[in-house]
Amino acid sequence: MNDRRGDALPLVSVLIPAFNHELFVERCLDSVLEDAYPAKEIVIIDDGSRDRTAELIAAWIARHGDEVPVEFVRRGNKGVSATLNELAARARGEYLRLGASDDYFLPGGLHAQVRYLLANPCKGAVIGDSIVIDREGNKLHDSGMCDLHGADKSLYRSDEGIRRAVISQWAIGGPVALVRKNALETARWTEGLRIDDWDFFLRLASRDALGFIDVPVCAYRLHDTNLSKTRHTATRVVNLIESQRVAMRRLSLFEGPYRTLLKAQSHYIGAKISFLQRQLWPLTLHMTVYLSLALLSKARLTAHGGPGSA
Repeated sequence: MNDRRGDALPLVSVLIPAFNHELFVERCLDSVLEDAYPAKEIVIIDDGSRDRTAELIAAWIARHGDEVPVEFVRRGNKGVSATLNELAARARGEYLRLGASDDYFLPGGLHAQVRYLLANPCKGAVIGDSIVIDREGNKLHDSGMCDLHGADKSLYRSDEGIRRAVISQWAIGGPVALVRKNALETARWTEGLRIDDWDFFLRLASRDALGFIDVPVCAYRLHDTNLSKTRHTATRVVNLIESQRVAMRRLSLFEGPYRTLLKAQSHYIGAKISFLQRQLWPLTLHMTVYLSLALLSKARLTAHGGPGSA
């Protein structure tokens, strides 16, 4: 393959924040080697793991370090957003493939995503789909977007649909993004956030800088320490409060019906918080405002022939 008409393929830096994933990190690293894309490097940071994750990474590099360039840093815990920013700063690649040490990449994903970005220079990033696996690696679902999150993939066929989907139907499960490094000039990860990915992709979607390919590019592993799948009520409330703050903070990036839709989403999140806290009156209020704003946004999208007009 040579998408650059004689030039070398662009270097892809595979960024892997690692934390307490001794059972999974070697599979993640193996999958980088298994992808046939030739121009790649691994940048991995152990973010203060308390198990054997760092030792296993070092042992893997001792076995395979001559097969792929690897930069490995072991340090104290700073959180995923700070770790992603540090990984990106250390990367030498033109493109950054986001990873997670408990998931793994699927062969062919890098080629497919690089092809998309080469063909679409206006896009700052492209996302794909995932398969979903359990703790032992058994397949649970063929599509993380559809089977796990109930996404309508037809929305992702247009910039308007992607904007609507990222705002109201967050369905990005696992490390499915390839990002141009220069896109981080306007969309770095906000440090201190636990739910950092929605904030990051909202900023990309607001500039129509996000693309989509309907190709499974990673295996997303469900296990008992997934942050987004926790059943602990207090933790869920904290995560939802953060998500609500993100929604309100990013309102200024959107205009017209999309701003209205994001405001509606903030009230929907507020309703979830009220439900978990068993507060009937705030729940009723949030749901009333949410339904009103969602209907208003849909009416405005329909009037403009947008993705809500079907």
